Amino acid sequence: MNLTPEQRCVVYTLGFCGLVSAADNWFVSPALPAIANGLGVAASAAAIVLTAYMLPYGMLQPVCGALGDRFGRLRVLRVIVAGLVVGTFLCAVAPTLPMLVAARVVTGCFAAGIIAVSQAYVGDVVGEQRRGAAVGVLMGITFTGQGLSSGLGGIICDLMSWRAAFACFGVLALLALALLWRLPPAGAQGEKSPGSAVAPAASGSFFSRATRIFFGDHRAIFFVACTTGLVFLGVYGFMGTFLSERCGLGSTQSGLIMMLYGVMCLVGGTVSGRIGARRGALGVIRVGEASGLIAIAALLVVSLTGSWLPALLAAGTLGFGYILTQPTLVSLSMGADPAQTGLCTGLIGLGVFAGGGVGSAAGALLVSLGGYALLWVVAAALLVCQLAVGGRALKRVLSIG
Repeated sequence: MNLTPEQRCVVYTLGFCGLVSAADNWFVSPALPAIANGLGVAASAAAIVLTAYMLPYGMLQPVCGALGDRFGRLRVLRVIVAGLVVGTFLCAVAPTLPMLVAARVVTGCFAAGIIAVSQAYVGDVVGEQRRGAAVGVLMGITFTGQGLSSGLGGIICDLMSWRAAFACFGVLALLALALLWRLPPAGAQGEKSPGSAVAPAASGSFFSRATRIFFGDHRAIFFVACTTGLVFLGVYGFMGTFLSERCGLGSTQSGLIMMLYGVMCLVGGTVSGRIGARRGALGVIRVGEASGLIAIAALLVVSLTGSWLPALLAAGTLGFGYILTQPTLVSLSMGADPAQTGLCTGLIGLGVFAGGGVGSAAGALLVSLGGYALLWVVAAALLVCQLAVGGRALKRVLSIG
């Protein structure tokens, strides 16, 4: 990826902001038992803190992206990261479960815009030709936080407390805010950047504009984003409990295995540009989907044998596949409306995380009906359909562009 030092600074800074937001989200899952014990509630009741974050996090991404289009991306990023700082520290001191839920809602509302606005801002800074590779690196760094937090969050909870874990992530968010204030406006780096200044208002209401983009000529990109979240995030969300129930692993042990997801996200982000140069955007997505199929096959082996070793392959290939697929969809979505790239990337985030939420609910039903093996088989079938049907639809979109 041939970027100037200033452009690399932007990508790495925004990647760190995304890393903090992803870590703040995903460390809570292995910390739920500690949170439940600390607040004197059942673990099933404490699980609401996951929904309290994820629901606004997914729903508000298009809104935050549109705000970045309208008021300037860097300005909006500084506001929402400041809100992430406040919300995370509020979580650390929440005395009751309802207060913690309220603090998580606040945190999720602000964190929602970090990825969507950052992706559009990076696209402004690096230009169209290098956008795919740069967004891949950005998302690789971001989802390294998702993988690493699964292990580090459990370790901090075991060594100190869940409140200390929230406080640690609050400090990281404060550091991210300080780094953001060191970035110059995108226009200062010699690139044309409509998002660095106040952009003219687009015609129509927010919902009409969002609907027009989502169901327009590029709709295949957004529908594939939904199925990507359904499969990749749905599978990832069940890995911890699956390893605990099938292999007898503790939360820290499961978290350490799942850290490979984050490591391979970083690796995938760094090589996606080279894969794209050889195979094109559709080729990157196909490699990512094939990697996801390998992950699901490895989980089926774990189901059959009870050995946790194939889970190492599953965690790594799942992270590698996701980080090739999702950022490439983000890059392609910006062509749906170049004047509203923040809204376009936000709609990808909505599709991915809404799909992940549906995947979690449907996955729980499948596990209750036929166990984890049924879940993995259905996930593999969906991914094969995405590879075949979605691939043809995306090829038509690329021919339009």
